[in-house]
Amino acid sequence: MDRFRQMQVFVAVAEEEGFAAAARRLQMSPPAVTRMVASLEEALGVKLLNRTTRYVRVTEAGQRYLEDSRRILSEVEAADDAAAGINAEPRGHLTITAPVMFGQLFVMPVVLEYLRLYPEMEVEMVLLDRVVNLMEEGIDLGVRIGELPDSSMRALKVGSVRQVLVASPDYLSSQGNPAHPNELPQHTVIIPQAGSMHATSTGHWRFFDGYDEVQVQVKPRLKVTTNDAAIASAADGFGITRVLSYQVANRVAQNELEYVLAGYEPPAQPVHILHRHDRYSSNKVRVFIDLLSARLREDSSLR
Repeated sequence: MDRFRQMQVFVAVAEEEGFAAAARRLQMSPPAVTRMVASLEEALGVKLLNRTTRYVRVTEAGQRYLEDSRRILSEVEAADDAAAGINAEPRGHLTITAPVMFGQLFVMPVVLEYLRLYPEMEVEMVLLDRVVNLMEEGIDLGVRIGELPDSSMRALKVGSVRQVLVASPDYLSSQGNPAHPNELPQHTVIIPQAGSMHATSTGHWRFFDGYDEVQVQVKPRLKVTTNDAAIASAADGFGITRVLSYQVANRVAQNELEYVLAGYEPPAQPVHILHRHDRYSSNKVRVFIDLLSARLREDSSLR
């Protein structure tokens, strides 16, 4: 039996966590999918999946085989793209991940532009406020904000963002504009709680005064679970909040919010496009990265 096809079926079952769902995705019958996975397990002599009446999950051996299968399938697809020629029009499927708010503001418009340019492409957008392992989760490329750990991923820096304090002009007019971080405990503070990878989830805030770090403990009057809600509350004049610069750039430009204590901001955080390091460079990935990097580097809010 074709091992390549067995891998495709196994990956679909593992990702869909079910035989019926994988069958629908592959346009096969469920019994055929079940037989193919069973045949693969028999050929390998290992159990790849744990099956119950409620779910299907990969075993430890299955997880390793899943990662290898994804890599092999990706390299085969990339090799096909390379053989077709560097100028061939992108076609196929692309999976992209980004933080929720950043993805909505910056990545989705580029995805729509890409899809309009290349009608043979399909894109799956995975918007998550957590660090995603591209290899383990079968994702072609992603946008990451913050310093990168050592990784086998290829990374392209496309901008930077700052952690900023903002408040409305009305709030600052009535309550005063703090001149030093130590004045913040006397102000009304709004905190986005954990749930966003870039939220300030505690009242322990760090600032930088030249070369020295300044730490301030603030007691929030309002905690919210999203940055959007914190920003809206600050724009409504309730208090001061701390978010990333790209999240409030438009409101600052429209004079709905003003930066507070700008001279005490922590160092800027880089924005990278990450993609898996394959032996072959996939044309569809390369073309999307070129388009996305150009659009992000053009945006003044990411400088």
